[in-house]
Amino acid sequence: MIGEPSLAFDWRGEIPLVADEPAVFLIHSRRGEPYLGRTALLRRRLKRLLAPRQGSRLLDLSGIAERVEVWPTRARLEHGLIFYGLAKAYFPESYRKIARLPSPPYLKVLLSNEFPRTQVTSRLSGRENLFLGPFRSRAEAEKFESETLDFFQLRRCEEDLKPNPDHAGCIYGEMNQCLRPCQMVVGPTEYRTEVKRLEVFVETQGESLREAIARARERASENLEFEEAARQHKRHEKLEGLLRGASEITTDVRRLNGVTAVKAGEGVRLYFLLEGIWQAPIEFDMKMQAGESMDRRLRQIVEGLPLVKPTLKEREEHLALLARWFYSSYRDTEWLGFGRREELPYRRLVRLISRVMNPGPAHATMGVNEQQGSG
Repeated sequence: MIGEPSLAFDWRGEIPLVADEPAVFLIHSRRGEPYLGRTALLRRRLKRLLAPRQGSRLLDLSGIAERVEVWPTRARLEHGLIFYGLAKAYFPESYRKIARLPSPPYLKVLLSNEFPRTQVTSRLSGRENLFLGPFRSRAEAEKFESETLDFFQLRRCEEDLKPNPDHAGCIYGEMNQCLRPCQMVVGPTEYRTEVKRLEVFVETQGESLREAIARARERASENLEFEEAARQHKRHEKLEGLLRGASEITTDVRRLNGVTAVKAGEGVRLYFLLEGIWQAPIEFDMKMQAGESMDRRLRQIVEGLPLVKPTLKEREEHLALLARWFYSSYRDTEWLGFGRREELPYRRLVRLISRVMNPGPAHATMGVNEQQGSG
């Protein structure tokens, strides 16, 4: 995620001509760790840090600074990705704290359990488990979990089950909203069939259940079973409300793909998220060769992107970066999500790039609040 710095200079007691623009920067020291910072006004910030001060309590790096490296940024997401990448590279023990990277909540399906259940969590753990998210807030995740389980007969208890016919059970079992594995009404195999329905629901973003309810409603109507048709219609409406309430980026994290574009010189810089992992930025020149189309060039770029196998920790951190930007009030670039890589809507991507190159009057602009870095 980190390219070469656009500006680098050895510190000789004088700041070269740099603009007051948003940027991430490193001040390397002759001893100890470098200073990592981010700012909306680069020149003013460097002056504040590198100007000699006598008797001042403000941070003065002028006596120990050796080299300065600068990465100008044009968008909030780019700002966050570069800062995170540098923090991880130079401060491997404390980079999460430096990057202020809290984890968003997820809906977790504990497939490792003999009788799987769901759980709202902020950690991705256990490769065999299934995760849906990221959500805006824990309350939103818990609401989605509760409304989703209304369509499935999975247990909502949190205990490690020891099935026994004399188990007390719970209200959901009495309401026929649980298969009651605790009371040995079903065994692990039958229970897993219901879990599989939930897995497919997550993987298809609800499409599997939508189709099943639509078929049941149609079948009831054909058989003149109007009460059943009305019941299925209400279930369909409830499901539609549930899916509409979910965010555009709330999906199976293994299938979370998308792209955004940032203006960079005479072209754009493309940031792809593939399977929940941010890829290295791609510089896309707008100059076309004779007979060449933007659509074809983009296809070649996407097909050539390497497919990495991330650790759960890496995916968790990259999704935290996405959620912090996507759910923020300062989101200043467009997000184009898609399913599999083969499903990327290239025409929409071409139009997105065109809007970035020729923004209208309502196009959002960068307004990064100056923040103190760490180093």
